Amino acid sequence: MMTLLDKLWGAHEIMTGEDGRSLLWVDRHLVHEGSHHAFAKLAARGARVAEPRLTFGVVDHYAPTRGLAATPAIARMIETLERNAAEHDVTCFGLKDRRQGIVHVVGPEQGLTLPGLLINCGDSHTSTHGAFGALAFGIGATEVAHVLATQTIWQCKPKAMRINVTGQLALGVGAKDLALAWIAKLGTGGAQGHAVEYTGDAVRGMSMEGRMTLCNLSIEGGARFGMIAPDDTTFNYIKGRRYAPKGAAFDEAMGYWNTLRSDDGAIFDREVTIEAADIAPIVTWGTSPEDAAPVTENVPSPSDASEAEAERIHAAIDYMGLTPGKPLTEVQIDQVFIGSCTNGRIEDLRAAASVLAGRRAKVPGLVSPGSQEIKAQAEAEGLDRVFVEAGLDWVGAGCSMCVAMNGDSVASGKRCASTTNRNFRGRQGKGARTHLMSPAMVAAAAVTGHLTDVRPLLQGRDAA
Repeated sequence: MMTLLDKLWGAHEIMTGEDGRSLLWVDRHLVHEGSHHAFAKLAARGARVAEPRLTFGVVDHYAPTRGLAATPAIARMIETLERNAAEHDVTCFGLKDRRQGIVHVVGPEQGLTLPGLLINCGDSHTSTHGAFGALAFGIGATEVAHVLATQTIWQCKPKAMRINVTGQLALGVGAKDLALAWIAKLGTGGAQGHAVEYTGDAVRGMSMEGRMTLCNLSIEGGARFGMIAPDDTTFNYIKGRRYAPKGAAFDEAMGYWNTLRSDDGAIFDREVTIEAADIAPIVTWGTSPEDAAPVTENVPSPSDASEAEAERIHAAIDYMGLTPGKPLTEVQIDQVFIGSCTNGRIEDLRAAASVLAGRRAKVPGLVSPGSQEIKAQAEAEGLDRVFVEAGLDWVGAGCSMCVAMNGDSVASGKRCASTTNRNFRGRQGKGARTHLMSPAMVAAAAVTGHLTDVRPLLQGRDAA
């Protein structure tokens, strides 16, 4: 009996080295502005990209969302990627390409992400693509150079872990809440050394957007990557996309894709079961994704923890400017951000708009769609007008305020309710204080000016 991990790994393993590592074939290599070191290594050797047709460049981390690049250095990073792509005959979704966006949004959107593929990118959240039943994980700069030169990568096979989510998520509770809930329960090292496969009725009931959010955040729980076996939801999402198989080729591919699931009786190294009904809307209070709790609870007290943990909690709430025991719903915010590879898809924008419609934000904020195509779709649906009428800024596509590399950032000491994936110190700007939550929860915080349980605000409304 084989797990999904076993099947995908075996399908890509070329050989096993004496050290136990596997040499794997790479089906898709996605590169962004950070790949300049790897291209420089190729140039130093006089080498070429081994498989240009399997390599795709995307401008995202430094992409300006409000006109021109904020600084010459930012502009140079973008120009370098576009030049390297052109020199090596690599397709690049640059700033002037209507398909430009965040790499982990663009890949699935364009049909580059397909079940059964091995996908690499020099970005930890490459795990997003595992939502399609793909073997997808981030790699370092040296590994990027190796893949560019050989279309292969050396890797140690991780252990297999299954997180089974039973039942269904309640109104106002989504994939972001589920992800933060399991990370809070198991810790940021809870899945360390494992590949996580998500199963259960709650997962099967998710859209592809929700599944991508869940797999995206696997990294924050220590996993090497996350995966979900493909099904009709997957196939319906893929069909008709630009790079997806067409006609008889699609039908043939589905025959293989339908085999990509763990066999009944397959043995996992670790199994965790979560009841979906037990999950409430979640927010983070500290400086790690595991510092998360239902919004109805209070800021934790170090005195309630072990000595080692107490010191960490104290440092986190001190940086965040919080008081132990304070209700989370009394925490005032300064601004909001909706976007990122975690929550910048059309479903995420709809969820936020369902809360904001007809309401006015009490704090400023930025809404950055995950791609130019999503931006166009949102504008066709009138979502941009909802955000603007609420008082938020509607800007272009890119990583934006998630990584604060393009000029969008949170000022020191300011508190941001954010749909992003990391709340580390300085992640959104030096001295910035970040609270992670779902798009609907960020919208709720915007209209109240503080961390808020979104569920009462959804009464009588259609919520995604």
